[in-house]
Amino acid sequence: MPQKSRARRGSVSAIEIGFLALFHVVLYQPEIPPNTGNIIRLCANTGSSLHLIHPLGFDFDDKRLRRAGLDYREFADVRQHADFAVFLAEVAPPRQFAVSTRGAQRYDTVAYAAGDAFVFGPETRGLPQAMLDELPAEQRIRLPMCPGQRSLNLSNSVAVLLFEAWRQHGFSGGA
Repeated sequence: MPQKSRARRGSVSAIEIGFLALFHVVLYQPEIPPNTGNIIRLCANTGSSLHLIHPLGFDFDDKRLRRAGLDYREFADVRQHADFAVFLAEVAPPRQFAVSTRGAQRYDTVAYAAGDAFVFGPETRGLPQAMLDELPAEQRIRLPMCPGQRSLNLSNSVAVLLFEAWRQHGFSGGA
């Protein structure tokens, strides 16, 4: 039975609304709790599901994760999966996009569809090459950066991509 939430006035939890996400954000083996906390809050505010692929680099009850996510965890659809194959079997997204500095396609040139899954790698190493190789070039996307820079912060990258995808859908469900 779901725990009673400390919901803010006028808000409802993901459980109460029978959550059906427009997009799936997938964090493959995330390492830094505050990034994941920020992404929980982002997913709650955009109506997206968050999928955490084990092993995690932190305890899910880490105080830094709670602090970054504030009280948004109860408003977000957050699921944990033992590995990526389990995620694919349980969720079966119609399309998945690997987000990487090694991506072939710029993120803003893609037409996103409801149900798309955006897969992000661990903060210190990104997605394994084998995972990238599983997808066609047009589903390996990147965010442009100035030359000589290694990468963007994970939670910032998720926000940029998620808001572009949501914008393409007229910010469906947003106020």
